[in-house]
Amino acid sequence: MSGKVTTKPKATGPFGKFYLLAYNGIQSLGWSYLLLQTLTHFLNRGTLDTYWDEIKWTVIIFQNAAVLEVLHAAIGLVPSGVVVVLMQVYSRVFLVCGALLATYGATVSPGLPLCILAWSITEIIRYAYYALNIVNTVPQGLLFLRYSTFLVLYPVGITGELLCMYHALPEINEKKLFTISMPNSWNFAFNYYYFLIFYMLLYIPLFPVLFGHMLTQRRKMLGKDAKKTH
Repeated sequence: MSGKVTTKPKATGPFGKFYLLAYNGIQSLGWSYLLLQTLTHFLNRGTLDTYWDEIKWTVIIFQNAAVLEVLHAAIGLVPSGVVVVLMQVYSRVFLVCGALLATYGATVSPGLPLCILAWSITEIIRYAYYALNIVNTVPQGLLFLRYSTFLVLYPVGITGELLCMYHALPEINEKKLFTISMPNSWNFAFNYYYFLIFYMLLYIPLFPVLFGHMLTQRRKMLGKDAKKTH
């Protein structure tokens, strides 16, 4: 799950501000639509078997569009660190492309609705905050939500991601997906099944780091010295 932190955009030109306003506004609307799809699906007694087909293209479009945020950081359009943004964007894009689009098991995992609910609520708030921050009209309530909801949604999202990958493992192992076996002309071997297990284990050391980063940002934005930092 993402805990991306961006303060006020560095772009001073009208085009840069307009682009960021449009990007964040569209993303907020896209994730709102995804949340609506999810709630409608399950309130209408939809099941996990049909859930992914319902939301697939919305997830693919709006989650993969977040790759642009790495570019935003790289060119200085926003003051975020490139490495931090890359780590956070990669984790979600990897789940979508490396598990959900690659296996059936991940799409019917109970972790999928956990991911989508946590992601969509987080992103609606985050992108709305960024958009309004550009025009200096962030309500205090939105500021509080931006730096508080992650306390619950981040662990929920991480749990969902791990469940999706866990349920993808048997299919990956059985079909040898994305696996390169020896011998071959490259003299190279790669086992995606073991790579995914290793990747899942990386969540153990990385979660405290990213969560701690968000806690630091929360203290900065909502603490007693918050006014001094703006």
